[in-house]
Amino acid sequence: MHQPTLLFDLDGTLTDPREGITRSIQYALAKLDIDEPDLGKLEPFIGPPLLQAFMQFYDFDETRAWQAVGFYRERFQTLGLYENLLFEGVLELLEHLRGQGRTLYVATSKPSVFAREIARHFAFDHHFKVIYGSELDGTRTDKGELIRHVLAEERLEPDQTLMIGDRKHDLIGAHRNGLRAAAVGYGFGSHAELMAESPAYYYATLAQLRDAFS
Repeated sequence: MHQPTLLFDLDGTLTDPREGITRSIQYALAKLDIDEPDLGKLEPFIGPPLLQAFMQFYDFDETRAWQAVGFYRERFQTLGLYENLLFEGVLELLEHLRGQGRTLYVATSKPSVFAREIARHFAFDHHFKVIYGSELDGTRTDKGELIRHVLAEERLEPDQTLMIGDRKHDLIGAHRNGLRAAAVGYGFGSHAELMAESPAYYYATLAQLRDAFS
């Protein structure tokens, strides 16, 4: 992969946020008198924009979905964002890529204020030129809009930029902006979900992704 500029998704690509996100979703649902004891059933919330996920998975209207997002953030901003794990080998990968002279960005649908704090707390923020995310009001939660914003702000050439992510939203957003995309299979998107979007590359493991940049 020759591209000198790399955009990384956050959840499911750099970190495993399973515990923090699902417990915060569970908390939000409880605030709305919905009991969901099985955290595994809440894993589909990892990756897509949160507002849309509440509307899709629980048939909330937009007003109720924003209520749920507010309750989610109550817990996530104090506890959930720290209930997170860096995937093994991520730091070594980032160091390797920077050693090759590549420029790295985070492009996540997560609000940028949370993404920056996660990167700071887990000490990988210095590997990225800028960490881009959405706004708390929902602006740029759509991955296509976010990537378009990154390209414009950083004056990046699409054919020199690669998007790396674990969900279909990453691939769709990349393709809408003329970028090639690398799908990773160790996150939260199924193989079928990812291959349906025809990524330029697919890596089942982080080790395979690292080897592709040898």
